[in-house]
Amino acid sequence: MIEKVLENLIKKALESLGIEGAETLNVSLEHPEVMAHGDYSTNVAMVLAKKMGENPRELAGKIKEEMDSVLQRNDRGENMIEKIEVAGPGFINFYLAKKVFENGVGEILKDGNQYGRNNILDGQRTIIDYTDPNPFKDFHIGHLMSNAIGESLSRIMEANGAIVKRANYQGDVGIHVAKAIWGAFKMLNESECKKAFFGGWFGLGKNSKIWGQAYTLGAIAFETDENAKKEITNLNKKIYDRSDGKINKLYDIGRKTSLEYFEKIYKILGTKFDYYFFESEVDDLGKAIVLEAMAKGYFEKSDGAVIFRGEKYDPLLHTRVFISSQGLPTYEAKEIGLTKEKYRRFAFDKTIAVTGNEINDYYRVVKKAMEFTIPDLASKVVHIGHGMLRLPSGKMSSRTGQVITGESLLTEIQKNILEKMRDRMMSKKEKTQIAEIVAVGALKYSILKQAAGGDIIFDFDKSISFEGDSGPYLQYSYVRAKSVLEKAKDENVKAKINKGDSDGSVLEKMLLRFTEVVERAGREYSPHYLAIYLTELASAFSTFYAEGKIVDKTDAKSPYKIALTQAFSVVMKSGLNLLGIKVPEKM
Repeated sequence: MIEKVLENLIKKALESLGIEGAETLNVSLEHPEVMAHGDYSTNVAMVLAKKMGENPRELAGKIKEEMDSVLQRNDRGENMIEKIEVAGPGFINFYLAKKVFENGVGEILKDGNQYGRNNILDGQRTIIDYTDPNPFKDFHIGHLMSNAIGESLSRIMEANGAIVKRANYQGDVGIHVAKAIWGAFKMLNESECKKAFFGGWFGLGKNSKIWGQAYTLGAIAFETDENAKKEITNLNKKIYDRSDGKINKLYDIGRKTSLEYFEKIYKILGTKFDYYFFESEVDDLGKAIVLEAMAKGYFEKSDGAVIFRGEKYDPLLHTRVFISSQGLPTYEAKEIGLTKEKYRRFAFDKTIAVTGNEINDYYRVVKKAMEFTIPDLASKVVHIGHGMLRLPSGKMSSRTGQVITGESLLTEIQKNILEKMRDRMMSKKEKTQIAEIVAVGALKYSILKQAAGGDIIFDFDKSISFEGDSGPYLQYSYVRAKSVLEKAKDENVKAKINKGDSDGSVLEKMLLRFTEVVERAGREYSPHYLAIYLTELASAFSTFYAEGKIVDKTDAKSPYKIALTQAFSVVMKSGLNLLGIKVPEKM
């Protein structure tokens, strides 16, 4: 890679200047913010000047002269650097030779959809769990956040050489289930509600939305009615024990209905999980691990419950309950059991959980507890917390029934896109298929374009715009490139790269950065780097497209322009795929 070539060149120059520690120096290389200032820049002179007590710009000049000398001694004609300049207080800027860009475009065309893939995580066994909707509750827009980030991260890690397994951890037991079952019983017992169930028990297996209503009914009653709270608490114990046939029947119907409904949404979103983990499978395991650790003094009894005092080990942590006073494992204990079960099924090197950041503090305590309960796995656990997805109307809440479901949001986006496509000469079926692809792309891009952690206000107009900072804009740029390539095919002008074709355009420079962006996104678990890059790449292509005819038999450089267009289409499609976004062939 070019970065390695530049790093070696810098170190050779430093060694020639007799600067101590040159071999082990960590050389920082960045892209200048303004492309006219070069392709790469280093602040190595300023770092060393501070240690050596020298003027940084003067030292940069010496390093630059020595690098020029090294390049001149290379008589094999393989230099990748056109020139080196000193800028500002001591930056050293590198300008790449035009052949680097020509070779890069050729490499993209040769590698196709494999371009950008690397082996920096070669063989790392990684399990990523994300989405995690709970049966008996709605699939809300928060689950869309987790799914978009988790799916993209899975693809990026795979592109960096990791062996990735996708996991989905779902709460099929717990107080939320008891609330839903309690609510369902109430609705079944009220004559006016029976019609909503399409015939009582049978209808419960046909309408997943009813379970969201049942949960809301139970959740409100749990907080406002002491008798209902006692009933739900007792019901929760029976669900764990599987001790009541009538409850079991209702539970089994609700669980199956919810999970089947979730699968329909996963298909729309382009996610297919390798593993499904359920709280009912890991609760006993987590409880046993906690009780064993309690015997060693890491946990203690308090008012009948088993607790972990996190503040004993870190003042930023707090106390959490791991086993309730009823003897039931809490989410915390189950999390430990889950990690153990994950490893049993897939001996991971890294396990990554993508969740809402409202449990960040919870997860820190659990990770500390893991150091004492499953120390061999604790260091392999990574938690990525994301913000809330909000509409301008505000935050949703499944407890109060103010829920914006994932399905309803996608449907609304799709309706808006169909309206924009109203005058397009396509069949209704074709418009619907394209609108679904574009709707999912619009949503995912809106989520992935910023770093995980902050809340996102979903703006309908901006998200579905075919211009600017949006998923449809990126998809449209790909479609536009494909139409150019179709025209080239019709006019029999073929892609070709000749020496001297490159003019060092912004598009050429951007294309060559794809691999390093994929690497960075994988190293830092941050898909937003890729989303930002693709937006800049699309902008560069838009400028290139507007500068003049691409397909022109009378233009000697037309074959190279077509090669550039083809390279852009490859990188854009590959990049969008890593974000989990499909590309339509026309829009």
